Amino acid sequence: MDFLQLLQAEKACRDVVLSAAQAVDQQQYEALVALFTEDATLVRPGGALLKGRSEILAAYMSKDPNRITHHLVCNHQVTFSDSGMAESRCKVLLYASHKHRDLTSQGRLADPTHQVGVIVDTLSLTEQGWKIQNRNAWFELLIQG
Repeated sequence: MDFLQLLQAEKACRDVVLSAAQAVDQQQYEALVALFTEDATLVRPGGALLKGRSEILAAYMSKDPNRITHHLVCNHQVTFSDSGMAESRCKVLLYASHKHRDLTSQGRLADPTHQVGVIVDTLSLTEQGWKIQNRNAWFELLIQG
């Protein structure tokens, strides 16, 4: 890849990762799984291994629909291997709340616990663009208010 192609590929991979966080926060789980390859694997915080789009979708659909999340993604780096695969590594600060809490002009009261984690994705370039082939996510810090 020349320099411009590299920058375009990095942006495309970052966009996939950011779109995945946004899809989770908006509870658009069909959109989330569309960002993964058919045979993708996802290791969730806690170690649960999900295989394929159908398991990933089922896991997210089983979440409490009244839970609100906001994933703040930062320190995002993308590298490429000689095989053409990409690795994305980012930090995530997770805030959560509940839809039954009063919405005020300052927002809803967040849960007193916040978590800082890491997401490492392996992405592959498909006919539909970059897709997540493997995701490993875990928490490293717990903030209790």
